Amino acid sequence: MTRLCFHIAGVGLLACCLLTAGCKPDESPFKAENETLKKQVTKQESLLSSLQDGNKVMQQQIDLLNQELRDAKKATESAKAEMGQLTDQLNTQLAQAKRASAEAVKTASAQAAQQLRIEEKGTQIETLPRPLAAVAKVVEESLAKNGYPIKVSFKSDQKAVYVTERKMSNPASLEVAGFRNQYLITLQALPANITRLGVRAEFEKVAQGGRILSVSQEETAEIERRLIGEIHKALESPSKT
Repeated sequence: MTRLCFHIAGVGLLACCLLTAGCKPDESPFKAENETLKKQVTKQESLLSSLQDGNKVMQQQIDLLNQELRDAKKATESAKAEMGQLTDQLNTQLAQAKRASAEAVKTASAQAAQQLRIEEKGTQIETLPRPLAAVAKVVEESLAKNGYPIKVSFKSDQKAVYVTERKMSNPASLEVAGFRNQYLITLQALPANITRLGVRAEFEKVAQGGRILSVSQEETAEIERRLIGEIHKALESPSKT
């Protein structure tokens, strides 16, 4: 009976061992999954590293662009400051030029007025009941009509001056003397639309061979009166009223 019990116990132990050996888990699916996960992790790490490298490059580009923007801003501010300085210098120079021009005009006007006072000595003077602009126009037309080109002229609201070219009149024959003449005409505006007219002639007689003959004051005055008469006649015409 006892031997039978040991035999049954041995059989049971053997069966238990066999059962235990038959139930050992299969590790191959977990191992494959682990390998897959490792590959995925490696791939993700590689991708992450690439992204980090890309971010570094992008950040470098951003830093470079920011530096270029700062440099451009600094250059723009410098250019604006330089432009402001140049503008100030230009405005200063323009103001100086205007002052110099005004002084030059003032000096030239004073010199011209002095010269007119000197030149008007011996000039025939007429007072015309017309505004200066109207008289000036008639003077220009009369000079052109009688063949006197204007050499120098000056006009303002208050004064006008005309200097003609020296006109040479050919003699009728070689034995008859010719003459040449140059006019100085001055106009000055007076109150009540009245104009003061001054006419001075530089009249010369030219003999054969170009010799200059003396002329009397009356002959010169006659030449001056002729131009004054032309101006009077033109002012009195219906078209000038």
